[in-house]
Amino acid sequence: MLKIVTVGEYWRQKFGKKVYRIGLDGGFSCPTRDGTKGESGCYFCDEEGSGAQHIRPAAGIEKQMESGISRLRKMGINCFIPYFQSYTSTYAPVDVLREKYFTALSYPDVVGISVSTRPDCINEKNTDLLDEIAHQYYTIVEVGIQSVHQKSLDALGRKHTVEDGERAIEILKKREKIEVVAHIILGLPGETEYSMMETARVISAWGINGIKLHHLYIVEDTPFAKEYRKGNIKVFEKCEDYAKLATNFIKNLSGNIIIHRFSGYANGDRLIAPRWTSNRHIARNLILKNF
Repeated sequence: MLKIVTVGEYWRQKFGKKVYRIGLDGGFSCPTRDGTKGESGCYFCDEEGSGAQHIRPAAGIEKQMESGISRLRKMGINCFIPYFQSYTSTYAPVDVLREKYFTALSYPDVVGISVSTRPDCINEKNTDLLDEIAHQYYTIVEVGIQSVHQKSLDALGRKHTVEDGERAIEILKKREKIEVVAHIILGLPGETEYSMMETARVISAWGINGIKLHHLYIVEDTPFAKEYRKGNIKVFEKCEDYAKLATNFIKNLSGNIIIHRFSGYANGDRLIAPRWTSNRHIARNLILKNF
């Protein structure tokens, strides 16, 4: 039977203990929000920049880290990875990135860092910084690939190309100590099961180390919210349907790719559809059961 390795299992083997991310908002923007490429953001992304509900950017990196560490220690967790999650966390001058990253890394029991970004916001200069960090700490760079089909990227308002994604991963993979994780959205408008499986095969060939799977879900105050209410966008109304497709997607990945996430999550207060998205574990449990 095919076996998959989750990131929790992988980290426990690597560090000998349970490791948790601490979600951070570094106060960054995105080129699709600041006017460089647009102002509305990606069509699925709300004003919180896909960040977790508990993140409070006005608090600064220090207070966010202290709050996260305190919360996790109460749960018996004593090994941390600061996760620059919201918006595009390489979208700033390198000296600004350096200050923010090393502030987060300065706390006791921090073993690494995870940075979420867009393909068109990876370059040699910020990758040099990430490589410097990777020689001192475990380092993950999460790249929002979303799809390897240009029509899908255009339909999302991403305003970057498939080639940008391949180039970003190529730049990162030259630095052997950086682990590269691709974000992929399943169920995008116009995509068939075949085209989604093609995404799995292509990103495997690009040499990624890990993957975060998301299903298309709709939240308030996004361009997709309006289109969904008009009936122009469909989602996986049944979690079982998503779990079946995600299982097939994983089977089309290279066997050495670590699964960092099985589905998306959205707070119920802002979530429009599908409603099961507010349950963090339902899709994961169904997919693991399939294996």
